[in-house]
Amino acid sequence: MSEISIGLIGAGMMGQEHIQNFNLLDGVYVGAIADTHAGMRDKAVAMCPHKVQAVSDFEKLLDDPSLDAFVVATPNFHHIDVLRSALETGKPILCEKPLCTKLDDTREILSRIAEGKQIFQVGMEYRFKPALADMIARVDAGEIGRLHMLSIREHRFPFLQKVDDWNRFNRNTGGTLVEKCCHFFDLMRRIIGSEPVHVMASAGRDVNHLDENYNGDVPDILDNAYVIFDFENGARALLDLCMFAEASRHNEELCAIGETGKVECLLPQNIVASGARIDWQMQIDTVHVEKEILDAGYHSGATYFQNQAFLKAVRGEADVIVSAEDGHRAVAMGVAAQMAAAEARIVSMQEVGL
Repeated sequence: MSEISIGLIGAGMMGQEHIQNFNLLDGVYVGAIADTHAGMRDKAVAMCPHKVQAVSDFEKLLDDPSLDAFVVATPNFHHIDVLRSALETGKPILCEKPLCTKLDDTREILSRIAEGKQIFQVGMEYRFKPALADMIARVDAGEIGRLHMLSIREHRFPFLQKVDDWNRFNRNTGGTLVEKCCHFFDLMRRIIGSEPVHVMASAGRDVNHLDENYNGDVPDILDNAYVIFDFENGARALLDLCMFAEASRHNEELCAIGETGKVECLLPQNIVASGARIDWQMQIDTVHVEKEILDAGYHSGATYFQNQAFLKAVRGEADVIVSAEDGHRAVAMGVAAQMAAAEARIVSMQEVGL
C-alpha cells in the first residue's frame, strides 16, 4: 500500500491523539471518523488536514471500501461491541488499551483472531516511549545481568474528565488496575521476559472523586495501590500507583535491578540512568525526541512510534509488536490485582486462566 486510509472509531482525547500522530507520518491519512458525540466528532474533523467523512454510527465506517485499517479508541466497555463487527471486515485493527474490560471478552477476541489470522495490535503506548524503549533495550542486551527486581512508580494527577465521566466506574473501565495499569503489567511481562505466577495487592479509594455523584451513583475507582507480582523465572515486580500526587518530580519512574547492575527510566523527562555494581558509577543520558512528536499527544512521543509500527505491520514490513495475546494477559493481570486488593489475599494467575 502506497497510502493507507484509516477509519477512526472514537474521537475523544485518545482518538484525537491518533489523528495528530497520523498527521506526522508519511503514507497515511485518517479517511473517516465515527463518534456518537457531535462535539468530539467535530473537533476531530477539524484536526484533519483534508476533507474527512464523519458519522455517528461506526458500522457505516466498517462498510466503507476505501478504508484500509481501523483504529478503535472508544470507551473501554465499548471495545467489545466495536471489535465484534470490525473483525468481520478482515482489515487490520489497532485497538486502544485495555483490549476489553472482561476476560470473557478478551478470550472471544483471541479466538476470533486465531480463526482469521488478522493483523491486530493493542495500543500499549508505553512500550514505545523512547526512553522506556532505550531502558528495555539495555535490559535485553544484558547490561544489568539477570534481572531480579523491577519497580514501576507512577505518581500523577487524577483520572481526566471524559465524556459523561464514564471512567469513574469499575463497570466501564474494568477497574483502575485494568484501565490504567494494564500498561504497566504489559511492561512487566515485556521487561522481565516471563509470565506472572501470583499477585498480592493493597489499594484504596481515598482522595479522588469522593464528592462526585451521578444521579445517586458514586465513583468506585481506586486512586492508589501497591501491587506485587512474582514471575515464573523468579523475578518480582512492584507497581506503586498514586493518583493524587501532582507534586511529583517525575510522573513515572521505572527501575530494573539485575545481579550486575541497575537501569532507571524517568518520565516525562526522558532520562535513562544505568550503572554497574562494580564501580557504583551511574551514567545519565537524556533521550532526545523531536518537539513536534512530543507535542502530538500526552505519551512522551509514544503514540507516534506505536502508530509507525502498526503501519509497518499493515504494509507487511514487520510483525505486530503488541499482540491481542499481550492485551489479554495484561487485562488478566489487572483483574487478578483487583481481586487481590479487594479480597486481601494472594491471587494465583491460574484463577484468571493464565
